Amino acid sequence: MKRFNLLSFSVILISVIYIARLFYLQLLENDYNIPTLNSSAVKVVYDYPERGYIYDRNGILLVANQASYDIMIVPNEVKHLDTLEFCNLLKITKEDLIKKTEKAIRYSTRIPSIFLAQLSKTDYAFLQEKMYKYKGFYIQKRSIREYPVKSAPNVLGYISEVNEGLIAKNPYYQIGELIGTAGIEKTYEEVLRGTKGVKYIQRNRFNKEIGSFKNGVFDTLPVPGKDITLTIDSKLQQYGEALMANKRGGIVAIEPSSGEILALISMPTYDPNLMVGRERSANFTKLYLDSISRPLLDRGLQAQYPPGSPFKIISALTALQENVITPYTTTTCHGGYKYGSGAGSFMKCHCETGYPIDLNVAIYRSCNSYFSNAYRKVIEKYKTPYEGMNVWNKHVESFGLGNYLNNDLAVGQKGNIPDGDYYNRVYPNGRWRATATISNAIGQGEVLTTPIQLANMTATVANRGFYFTPHIAKHIEGVPLDKKFTTPNYTTIDKKYFEPVIEGLFNVVDNPRGTAHWSKVEGIDICGKTGTAENPHGQDHSIFIAFAPKDNPKIAIAVFVENGYWGSRWAGPIATLMIENYLKGKTNRPLVEERMFNGSIQEEYNKQIQGNLRH
Repeated sequence: MKRFNLLSFSVILISVIYIARLFYLQLLENDYNIPTLNSSAVKVVYDYPERGYIYDRNGILLVANQASYDIMIVPNEVKHLDTLEFCNLLKITKEDLIKKTEKAIRYSTRIPSIFLAQLSKTDYAFLQEKMYKYKGFYIQKRSIREYPVKSAPNVLGYISEVNEGLIAKNPYYQIGELIGTAGIEKTYEEVLRGTKGVKYIQRNRFNKEIGSFKNGVFDTLPVPGKDITLTIDSKLQQYGEALMANKRGGIVAIEPSSGEILALISMPTYDPNLMVGRERSANFTKLYLDSISRPLLDRGLQAQYPPGSPFKIISALTALQENVITPYTTTTCHGGYKYGSGAGSFMKCHCETGYPIDLNVAIYRSCNSYFSNAYRKVIEKYKTPYEGMNVWNKHVESFGLGNYLNNDLAVGQKGNIPDGDYYNRVYPNGRWRATATISNAIGQGEVLTTPIQLANMTATVANRGFYFTPHIAKHIEGVPLDKKFTTPNYTTIDKKYFEPVIEGLFNVVDNPRGTAHWSKVEGIDICGKTGTAENPHGQDHSIFIAFAPKDNPKIAIAVFVENGYWGSRWAGPIATLMIENYLKGKTNRPLVEERMFNGSIQEEYNKQIQGNLRH
């Protein structure tokens, strides 16, 4: 019995020793023996993965990779450098050499960093046979971006060198490495970048490389970035950009049934290939300093405009929900809406019917009087304007207005939907009434929206009361789509109130007296709303929102053309041409299309520039 107990004890003891030793070797020893970047005995070399490719919704390749080569420097290894010869070889000045070397020394004397980035294949072929002469320098291969389609730079974004502040926050990156800085490249940086491979190379006491550290047990292979399929329809995107030539503004098109962004256009634009290679920095500076055209501003996401008449849709739905009007409520318009006794208390209207009109006619004739009355009734329904304004605000914000929409886009502005607190700050004594805010009724006053917010609002109406958060990623290899993009967001408006409003929007285009009748497309039932937003800095902005078909809609769109006069002049034709192109695959209005392609508002922009210079 004693022998058996002794044997059992021995087996257990040996097992414990083996387990402890394995724990030490696999965990503790590995942790303490992985060399650090600052180790003089081991050289760390990174193997950079390819970034993931980016495709449009139909599989068209939008972003690929091309080979690039960086000259690396390890400052404490630089010996006997012939500076004149070296500078001539790299086509840099001696001042550049000193500046770049000092920057590398500040980072680390032992850790490799980029001395000269993104050499071309031609430069690499010329230099690779000569670099052995220059101790402390070597060439490292990596990939940079390439854009087969010269479109949508605001969507795709670009990559650039990480700065020292980001390196301090995120130890994954080293000086000189590249990171997504804008657009989809920024939003999905961790997905696209992949994972670097690492090789540890042993050195002897003479600093000579003698082989892999511990036979490569700590070495890792690079893991390529994941490919991303966007929701964008590249052909529709390019078509919209062509229609917006020589104009400024933003266009956003959304698929109402999913919230997928079909087009996200900002004009003026630029060739995304300008953000690649050694000229990237100079090109970026040039684009950044262009304060007139502002090509780096994503007008679809960041430009905030008064929404103008399309906002009357919200005024109508809010008034219906609050039971202060019905579809049959009428108002007589005498050329405008008078809301006070002062000389400036008259809101001019172009419908000038002179007879009672109901909701349907008010929408397709865009009557200021009707919607001003409806808005005023909502605010005055409650005991105080403060309470009424907060109720109105709640309804409006339920359409996604006044916030960032919680999407996967890199930039944005939230616009402005005022509430009671806002007007208490404007009028500190609290003595304000509905008439002080009456311009909100027609999308002027303090209301500001972005094109993507208006497009989302339009998709919400098309869906009869709900929307899916607009998003740009359709599919990511091996990564499920965030649930927030597949979960519907419901408004505070009952579904039954959308039908009479949609009927009015249909008549905007279909009725001969509708404000956008001449943009009608044969065979497509389009619901739309023209808008003209006042602009204190120049000619008014042209706005149009629409969705189609009327039933089971496939596309919702918002178009802003800066200084484009009225909605039906530029924005209306551009929106309906894009709808026609998307739903039919072609257009059949050559004269309208030609006018949009060749039309220019540059003269108006020049006037505005001259006016700004005078002031």
